[in-house]
Amino acid sequence: MASQTVRTTLSLPVDLLAAVDQAIQAGKARSRNELVRIALERELAAQKRAVIDAAFAEMAQDSDFQTEAKAIASEFEDRCHGSPAHH
Repeated sequence: MASQTVRTTLSLPVDLLAAVDQAIQAGKARSRNELVRIALERELAAQKRAVIDAAFAEMAQDSDFQTEAKAIASEFEDRCHGSPAHH
């Protein structure tokens, strides 16, 4: 199912628009709209990944989180190796 679209106007530097047109001619996208959509989707995904990466980096510095993670890992290890059914 296609998502709803909304028409909008963008102002771009001349050299950027020329690069977009070259990419289209090279077959990287079917249209300016498609190339801009792809670029925006990639940028927004990268921003989302950056937020997740920052949260992981913060957890790596959190001693309470590290203590809890080690306890969970130890418990998991004990359960996996302590039960004859899993060998």
